Amino acid sequence: MKPDVGPRVRYAAALNAAAGAFMIACAGHVPAQDFPARPLRIVTAEAGGGSDFSSRIIAQRMSASLGQQVIVENRPSGVIPGEVVAKAQPNGHTLLLYNNILWIGPLIQPAPYDPARDFAPVSLVGHTPSMLVVSTALPVRNVSELLGLARTRRGELNYASTGSGASNHIAAELFKSMGGVDIVRVNYKGGGIALNAIMAGEVQMMFTTVVTGTPHVRSGKVRALAVTSAQVSPLAPELPTIAASGLAGFESTTATGIFAPARTPSAIVRTLHQSISSGLTLEEVRQKFFAAGMEIVAGGPDNLREVMRTDLKRVGTIIGRIAIQRD
Repeated sequence: MKPDVGPRVRYAAALNAAAGAFMIACAGHVPAQDFPARPLRIVTAEAGGGSDFSSRIIAQRMSASLGQQVIVENRPSGVIPGEVVAKAQPNGHTLLLYNNILWIGPLIQPAPYDPARDFAPVSLVGHTPSMLVVSTALPVRNVSELLGLARTRRGELNYASTGSGASNHIAAELFKSMGGVDIVRVNYKGGGIALNAIMAGEVQMMFTTVVTGTPHVRSGKVRALAVTSAQVSPLAPELPTIAASGLAGFESTTATGIFAPARTPSAIVRTLHQSISSGLTLEEVRQKFFAAGMEIVAGGPDNLREVMRTDLKRVGTIIGRIAIQRD
């Protein structure tokens, strides 16, 4: 057992640590009036995915409005993008573009950051709703009929998922919880494989993005029942919401936001948000995101913070109840 060094020594050590942290922060500080002083970077997930797509469109518009080059830096998905930005200097030159997994992921596995403490919300980019699709062999035409069937055949129906904590996993578990049904999860390595499994009759239902699911719905290979957004989505205006189809209060979408490291000066956060928002409000930009399945919001820091808060409250309850573990 180590001897107690005493309260004065511990207090001095704490002061030294605080002073060191302050000096590091100051070393990277850029006065708001001089911002941006050099090129910026947006750290996001691997190239080719939705986060990469969003980052490149936003980076192009920010470069034009800020007069500095904005570079997209791709990192492996998971906790790595968040870890990079959480440790960056809080001077506004390093940003993070990521979705719900940034704040939901730490509920599932330990992360090297605290999503509430280590980031400064900058902009809510938008929401990506999903659609609930079922096998055409399933004798249901709407959510109420699906719930009724699941209640009479407890444990007999399956749903496809693409990984613990994925948006389709969370949506399905929320559906089960709110609907009081027992539907068994079957995990697949990708969304395409999961949809093929529905078409082959291996599983009966799945939550998939509107963009991914629509071609299969139109070809008659799967049947769409509803969307997961709170309101009818312009991405699929012909579909009702799950909330209006027998499961009041249901909502499960993927939110995408942009963050800076914690302690980034508020004036710099405002400048960044204004730059991002001005680009997102352009019709040509909105159409690009719409074609990719995202509804633009262009909300401010408070909007993004509230999305995180409500999402964590809703999803945290579900994760705690089913004790989600990584696959």
